Amino acid sequence: MSASRVAPRPAELVHRHRLVADRRLGQHFLYDPAILERIAAAAAPFGGVATLEVGPGPGGLTRALLEAGADPLWAIERDPRFVAALRELDSAYPGRLRLVTADARLVPLASLDPARPFVIVANLPFNVGTELLLGWLDQLDRIARFVLMFQKEVADRLVARPHSADYGRLSVLVQACLRVERLFDLAPGAFQPPPKVAASVVRLEPRPDRPNAMVRAQLERLTAVAFGRRRKMLRANLRRLGPEVLERLAALGVSPTARAEEVEVATWLALARSLPPLSRASA
Repeated sequence: MSASRVAPRPAELVHRHRLVADRRLGQHFLYDPAILERIAAAAAPFGGVATLEVGPGPGGLTRALLEAGADPLWAIERDPRFVAALRELDSAYPGRLRLVTADARLVPLASLDPARPFVIVANLPFNVGTELLLGWLDQLDRIARFVLMFQKEVADRLVARPHSADYGRLSVLVQACLRVERLFDLAPGAFQPPPKVAASVVRLEPRPDRPNAMVRAQLERLTAVAFGRRRKMLRANLRRLGPEVLERLAALGVSPTARAEEVEVATWLALARSLPPLSRASA
């Protein structure tokens, strides 16, 4: 879907507005149009949904999403330095870009569009990406899918399977609620300035059988204790939650001498569903 006038490219906007990435905010700009178009294509289709981009910066991915047909496109940018540059894109795609200057962690999706589900697409700031994703788990009824960029080491944990070094609490909490697919990796040189680590683009879709809020709270407490001392056996880690937890685990076929990273996501979920509410104090 073309702009009403030629939309400026992100490198032009960076130069014109004298923008510099702020490493303290985890900012790393992505300019390559082929990569940006690939991310936007992975987020499609855009019919019947609102699209949300977090941390648009100079607007490279914003432009690609608008070209791909995102309408409306909400863009939440915490750094006010980028507002003028993003307004130029707003002029090129009149009525489609809705800019919000705020911290995305504090913006409920319902406050943006109470009617439509969201597709969330973002080159996430490296310092808050995991926190944002975990916060969105509370709002999955409003979300159709995500296409997100993380540090590669975070993506490794999101897709990890049991018995692997990367499998941990984050793997369990996310995979219990979302189907996770790694799409592709990006070397540090794809960004300006280059980060110290590679990045990965991941697609996530809510599971129709995902746990409700009560079960997810149970899962959070269980995994906080179980993975808290990673090399310890479950018998040692879960003892403080009471004997019933280990008894239920045994009924699910898990030995008390197993370690947390050996237990499947489905088993953690079954345990969370079978237990009476755990107190926050015990977790």
